[in-house]
Amino acid sequence: MIFMKTNFNQLNRCLFIAACISIPLFSITGSAVFGQVVNNDKFKQQDKFRQLEEVLPTPNEYRTASGAPGQKYWQQQADYEIDVELDDALQKIIGSEKITYTNRSPDFLSYLWLQLDTNILSFDSDAHRTGTNSPLGKVGYKSMKQLLAKETFDGSMKIQAVRNAKGEPLPYTVIKTMLRIDLPQPLKTGGSTQFSVDWSYLINDSKSRPARTGFEYFEEDKNFLYEIAHWYPRLAAYTDNTGWQHKQFLGRGEFTLEFGDFLARITVPDDHIVAATGSLQNPKEVLSVEQQKRLKQAKTAKKPMFVVTPEEAKKNEASKPKGKKTWVFKADNVRDFAFASSRKFIWDAQGHQVEGQPVMAMSFYPKEGEPLWSKYSTHAIIHTMNVFSKYTFPYPYPVAISVNGPVGGMEYPMICFNGPRPEKDGTYSKRTKYGLISVIIHEVGHNYFPMIVNSDERQWTWMDEGITTFLQFLTEQEWEPDYPSRRGEPRAIVGYMKSNYQVPIMTNSESILQFGNNAYGKPATALNVLRETVLGRELFDYAFKEYSRRWMFKRPTPADFFRTMEDASGVDLDWFWRGWFYTTDHTDIAIENVKQYSLETGDPYVDKVRRKKERKEEPESLSKIRNKKLPKRTDQYPELKDFYNKFDDLDVTDADRKKFEAHIKQLNAEEKKLLETDKYFYLIDLKNNGGLVMPVILKLTLEDDSTQMIRIPAEIWRLNNVSVSKLILTDKPLKNLALDPHRETADTQLSDNEFPRTIGKSYFQLEKSKKSKNEMQKQKKQEKAAKSKPAQKEKKKE
Repeated sequence: MIFMKTNFNQLNRCLFIAACISIPLFSITGSAVFGQVVNNDKFKQQDKFRQLEEVLPTPNEYRTASGAPGQKYWQQQADYEIDVELDDALQKIIGSEKITYTNRSPDFLSYLWLQLDTNILSFDSDAHRTGTNSPLGKVGYKSMKQLLAKETFDGSMKIQAVRNAKGEPLPYTVIKTMLRIDLPQPLKTGGSTQFSVDWSYLINDSKSRPARTGFEYFEEDKNFLYEIAHWYPRLAAYTDNTGWQHKQFLGRGEFTLEFGDFLARITVPDDHIVAATGSLQNPKEVLSVEQQKRLKQAKTAKKPMFVVTPEEAKKNEASKPKGKKTWVFKADNVRDFAFASSRKFIWDAQGHQVEGQPVMAMSFYPKEGEPLWSKYSTHAIIHTMNVFSKYTFPYPYPVAISVNGPVGGMEYPMICFNGPRPEKDGTYSKRTKYGLISVIIHEVGHNYFPMIVNSDERQWTWMDEGITTFLQFLTEQEWEPDYPSRRGEPRAIVGYMKSNYQVPIMTNSESILQFGNNAYGKPATALNVLRETVLGRELFDYAFKEYSRRWMFKRPTPADFFRTMEDASGVDLDWFWRGWFYTTDHTDIAIENVKQYSLETGDPYVDKVRRKKERKEEPESLSKIRNKKLPKRTDQYPELKDFYNKFDDLDVTDADRKKFEAHIKQLNAEEKKLLETDKYFYLIDLKNNGGLVMPVILKLTLEDDSTQMIRIPAEIWRLNNVSVSKLILTDKPLKNLALDPHRETADTQLSDNEFPRTIGKSYFQLEKSKKSKNEMQKQKKQEKAAKSKPAQKEKKKE
């Protein structure tokens, strides 16, 4: 019945949300199942391999059970024409936009929701009012300045007007970081509406009020550098699985937006250089003839070349604007728009082909970024596009830009803001060098996730940050040998995995504990483990590329990702998603014991002789050794000895021989051959102490130092996820057994991964004890230093 469809869809949404934040809505037979594992009250174990069907939303005509978009999948479109002025004197944005909104949903919409994310910079924003603090101890001057700025600076948008296409006022309501526009009549399916918004706001100083946007002031040359983001009222997303995504912006949960086409006219002082989302439409009006020529040459350059040279940028720094210029940019099929502007910018560029698609890779930076930025930035952009495209889809946009400014690392379509710089003397540390390369890889990589694979950042941080961090790791490893990646390797996440202060990955962005580890590190590591250890590279890469291409320019949910990876790989991964994404279990598998079994031949001349030898080799007890010297009564009275004093049950008797011969006669040729089996049998007892079920990887070192690797799928734990025993056969005696020798699984306790156990090694240092001076000694030292200063000055004069 049709009227039931909406009810069930609403129920599925509720169940999905409850599952993702681990809140049971109700229980089935006394056990909660939503996002949790059902307990067996008799067996006292969780079912780690329970399927996720009851947790994930029910497939429908919009999203299929295979994880692909359904035949009736839809998404909205919002097109923007924006005129904006950057006031360099007041550090202010003044804007006017015309929005065309197309309703492709099956629903009638009586109002529209827009995001006013800059309202987070209001002194009475929820982000500020709900923020918590630690006890005050030593507070830095910078922190104190920021603390006071939160109480006084108001960076919220001032809405001057909202009008329909005829210029008539539309009723609207501002609710914190959201704006609701009430339509005169509901917008029907397939219909479009056009309206305009006028607004302004003060740009935040990134030093005193840091955010994902802002300006930087350079005291030495009295200039500003602006990185401008979430600067215009933007349509909130309306989706099949959420409806309006109008969760308030609290800072961590980023943006959930609709695709559309942009035409932006950006007016700035006439000596500014502007970088922005999209292609520059009027280079002749804003660039010198020489700069236009260089820009054209850069399209076919073999390495990055300057469009605006360091000398030109230095000259601009000392200039005064004579007027204004308007830079015009056009961007199609993007979900957002950002720009940067400054008279300080050096600009380098290089054209590049990404699987036949021409792209201009460009970097904008002040002289303070040199020599690091001209050496690495544009190269890192190109490298990122090459590697990310290999694992996903060809980069589809005409430009890719990296800008150096006050924002440490932030991504928008075709443009990103990155912070690392060298010291004032031009030197830089290893950390700064690789920090710059890595942040550019990460932020440029965000063009793929979420700028094209358009996940809901406000709800699920891991779907863009975790996936991008995973691909960042792959990209870093193709930059140079032994690249010092911070995240991706399983061993790097061990400390977090065994910590108590954490929540599952499937937690809303605003409720995450240890944000970097949870939303970046753990999902990146999980995908690396899935690729290297669970599926293998070939299966994983095929499935991951299928997900990327299915959902490019669409809006996937976690369920679409989980289902696609299973669908395309042909491997049941519910246990993996459940363990890594829905729980805080960690890997800690231990080798509890190893027992060797040998095949008895039945031949008494072999078996009994072996047992007698083993008996002889057993160590004597201390009492037995000491008791040998004691006089024995049977020596004093030999008549007490009888048959049993000489009887040895390991001596071969005629009866033993006849019994064996009779047994052999009953065997056929195949059975006789089995008695000659020359194998070593080892029963390995394994214990799962961490709770996370994982494949068991064993390295066997044999007596002759040859090695053998055995890889056992995680399904070994399906009947008992706490302890299992595995029988292994070898051709030679086993010398050593190592579990997870290459640290593939993020095992948190390595001391129980070897059998026999190895002695742990560590080091300590010697140091001389230091006696601290008393207060009188300190005072005398100060007086002595004060007396010596005049004498030193006299010597200098001489």
